[in-house]
Amino acid sequence: MKRTANHNISRSPSAFTLVEVLIVVVIMAVLAATIIPQFTNSTEDAEASTVLFNLNTMRSIIELYKSQHNGLAPSADLSELTASTDRSGNKGTGSSYPYGPYLQKIPDNPLTDSNVVAQPTSVPPTSTVDGAGWLYDPATGQIWINHADYLNE
Repeated sequence: MKRTANHNISRSPSAFTLVEVLIVVVIMAVLAATIIPQFTNSTEDAEASTVLFNLNTMRSIIELYKSQHNGLAPSADLSELTASTDRSGNKGTGSSYPYGPYLQKIPDNPLTDSNVVAQPTSVPPTSTVDGAGWLYDPATGQIWINHADYLNE
């Protein structure tokens, strides 16, 4: 008796074809091209929201300082906001200096990556100052964002 081998065994493919791999790569590239710009816009929106929040916080704190210091605004570097002061604005420690500190540190301007306070060349400012995060006029107590797109805020 002769045995015959059954050669009709069906094979299933064990790997992806080149065409299938290329299709997946193209789909991933299209998805990346549409999603990555959305994350970039989200970062810019977050920076804008943060800088506006910081500006409003600084303005409120300066007004609070003025109300507790006989209408006097902090000095040009705003250092009184991060220290304890007396009613005249002198910095020190102890019970003779009951006001402040109002801030742990001057907040960063995320648009310029700086918390440096500079005086504007005109009030209201019409130009920015290199290296600064904020523009502050100690004569009026007004503060602005040191960025061309936000000088009017």
